[in-house]
Amino acid sequence: MTSPAEYILTLSCPDRPGVVAAVSGLLARHGCNIIESQQFGDRVGQRFFMRVQFAGPLGEDELNGAFAALAPDFAMEFKVRDVARKPRVLIMVSKFDHCLNDLLYRVRSKALDIEIVAVVSNHPDLRPLTQSNGIDYHHLPVTPETKARQEAEVLALVEHYQVDLVVLARYMQVLSGELCEKLAGRAINIHHSFLPSFKGAKPYHQAHNRGVKLIGATAHYVTSDLDEGPIIEQEVARVNHSHSPEDLVAIGRDVECLALARAVKWHAEQRVLLDGHKTVVFPR
Repeated sequence: MTSPAEYILTLSCPDRPGVVAAVSGLLARHGCNIIESQQFGDRVGQRFFMRVQFAGPLGEDELNGAFAALAPDFAMEFKVRDVARKPRVLIMVSKFDHCLNDLLYRVRSKALDIEIVAVVSNHPDLRPLTQSNGIDYHHLPVTPETKARQEAEVLALVEHYQVDLVVLARYMQVLSGELCEKLAGRAINIHHSFLPSFKGAKPYHQAHNRGVKLIGATAHYVTSDLDEGPIIEQEVARVNHSHSPEDLVAIGRDVECLALARAVKWHAEQRVLLDGHKTVVFPR
């Protein structure tokens, strides 16, 4: 006997009584069994968020039809995805390899349930690492004069590979506002986050010179506001006077990898819901 298919439902709507009852009732009427359910009511924004993982006999199209019929009653925005369908991910990198290498390892070890379909870089350096994992590598150099054409090539690859998510794994180029808009809600970036913050070249050396005691990394959705998109995850590490600038760089790489991997995993499992300029995250 084959097991029923598993699905993930995510939704948001104005907060009001009856949403949970309506969703659970619909699933029960269609013979579905709830495996995991999480919800959050934003008292400030008066908006309700819900994630439900369930198993049932219906197909994805039938489920979408059933929830489409329910949605107008609650002004509901929803999404249903078959758990068996892995999100297709395109990774963008420059020369730093730690985040790319970490994501490749997590996929190989089955700790991250995504399919990395291609890697794009403005440098050729990481081609051997990428291709050793059996993944296509696209070297797309970029200059101020060729930026529009290069980004058009990136979008063509997103379409060609039917990409669900773009991950900027230390891609050291600023995306145009147009590209950010076209990838809204499906592009994640990682950057360092210091208290206080340091911009420009060698931020870890700047932090060392100021005696920073706490360093970190922030993973967020990409928007046209540089490094200010909705935050998905942050990771921190304590440092002290005994750490050299090189130590801070090494520790920084670790926290960047951790924050980015969690953000990608939670997005892939539909545990992240956008709430204006912030996110609601339902980690396991």
